[in-house]
Amino acid sequence: MKPLYIIALIIALGVAGCGNKESNGSQQTIDVTVPKLSKLGKKGQTAFRANCAQCHGLNGGGTNQGPPLIHDIYNPGHHGDGAIVRAAKMGTRAHHWQFGDMPPQTQVSDEEITSIIQFIRETQRANGIFFKEHRM
Repeated sequence: MKPLYIIALIIALGVAGCGNKESNGSQQTIDVTVPKLSKLGKKGQTAFRANCAQCHGLNGGGTNQGPPLIHDIYNPGHHGDGAIVRAAKMGTRAHHWQFGDMPPQTQVSDEEITSIIQFIRETQRANGIFFKEHRM
């Protein structure tokens, strides 16, 4: 009977979601430290949580529906601010991850996009992600 207890424990741990849970119930991909944010960064955090967190996680740590934006692949030298603007306005094809294409986020205003970028960049820096020149 001991093997059944081990199986039950494994199932219980899986259901409990060992790891870091986002408030939307999706498993967070990575742990994210949110710094003390600037005024624009705080506005961006609010806009991010309202428009982006469902897929990218509460603080940009990713979920099972979208990639983490607080990740070195999104450093400003590889994906500049313009890439984030284009992704929000026009959507983007899946190219680094296997989550599928991102649809345009037409509900997000230009002002919100600017503040979201500020939130992402401030949070990236707090997590050791800085500009790295992209070379192919």
